[in-house]
Amino acid sequence: MSIPQHLKQIQSSLPEHVTLVAVSKTKPIPDLMEAYNAGQRVFGENKVQEMVEKYDAMPKDIQWHMIGHLQRNKVKYMAAFVDLIHGVDNFKLLQEINKQAQKHNRTINCLLQLKIAEEDSKFGMSPQDAQELLTSEAFLALKHVNVVGVMGMATFTDDDTQVKQEFTRLKMTYDTLKPLHKALNIISMGMSGDYPIAIRCGSTMVRVGSSIFGSRNYN
Repeated sequence: MSIPQHLKQIQSSLPEHVTLVAVSKTKPIPDLMEAYNAGQRVFGENKVQEMVEKYDAMPKDIQWHMIGHLQRNKVKYMAAFVDLIHGVDNFKLLQEINKQAQKHNRTINCLLQLKIAEEDSKFGMSPQDAQELLTSEAFLALKHVNVVGVMGMATFTDDDTQVKQEFTRLKMTYDTLKPLHKALNIISMGMSGDYPIAIRCGSTMVRVGSSIFGSRNYN
């Protein structure tokens, strides 16, 4: 099957309220353009430099999502155009995003990354951290970031029960944070292997790569 066929198949399986982020990391621009020409407008990248190169080369009606772990010193390279940053896992990073967004006279949408997996390798804050952040005076003083939701990554496992528990944990955290911060409306969870479970658990945004573009080449 071609990239447009894979894309159509996935899009047709998603409920209307779920946004599809096409995870295009490591993929060449012609592959992304196939997806673009098939109607896809939201692309997710893991590395800032790669996203900048693709942004420069591709149509300007694309929404670029930064979905990887983000270092503070890289924010400035994409602050002019990034649409949504998924992996905000600490307040200092949020401050840096605010600072760089201000230089471009814009507001950058962000998701708080919560740690829901048992694996130690996953980044993220605790529900308590997120709650304290959203209600702090320091956060309320930031005028150039807009925290619009939460993001989480489940453990990489074949155990669907565990994955479901972790996604449910993220949904419950979202439900407790929402009354504290009314702007929250996105729950970004679910990837190629587990997005159907994520949607059943309340996801409103899924990050799908290999199911659209085929397996990745990291060479």
